[in-house]
Amino acid sequence: MTIRESILHIYPLPEASLRLLMELLEPVQLRKGYILLQADKVEKEVYFIEKGIVRAYAEREDSDITFWFGQEGDIVISMRSYVDQQAGYESIELLEDCNLYRVHSHTLQQLFETDIAIANWGRRFAEKELIKTEERLISRQFRTATERYQELMQHQPGLLQRVSLGHIASYLGITQVSLSRIRADIR
Repeated sequence: MTIRESILHIYPLPEASLRLLMELLEPVQLRKGYILLQADKVEKEVYFIEKGIVRAYAEREDSDITFWFGQEGDIVISMRSYVDQQAGYESIELLEDCNLYRVHSHTLQQLFETDIAIANWGRRFAEKELIKTEERLISRQFRTATERYQELMQHQPGLLQRVSLGHIASYLGITQVSLSRIRADIR
């Protein structure tokens, strides 16, 4: 998915607004393992994933808890930093070499103030992210680990080939041993 397609997938923009937004995006290539955003830090940039995959996680004493995967077409942002200028909860790690585009949060906010189409695009992005967060919460609370795995297979099958089983297990809230059992039962 190109950066243009990623932007327009969120909300249609007039050509002039799209050009204005795209002119501010800076291409960045980063290597697997790079920590793009850090927990407990106010992050000042927003990233668009053109190629690659990332994970959002929170650290615990004995392990990491993965709670989100981003891939081509997704936007990487610390919402808490962006909205409240407070330190974020999550770290974002690149799981593959990534081609990204970045824009400074302040620059994006200035665009929202001067271009109503881009402001509507930002609102629609926030609404879609809220729905995704709600769906993850509901899934975690009301579905079994097997149901969550099947849901992942149905909605994001490519993830299973690109992400380690350890990260998948963490995302599902189970151990790798439990994930292996689920996978064996499904086959």
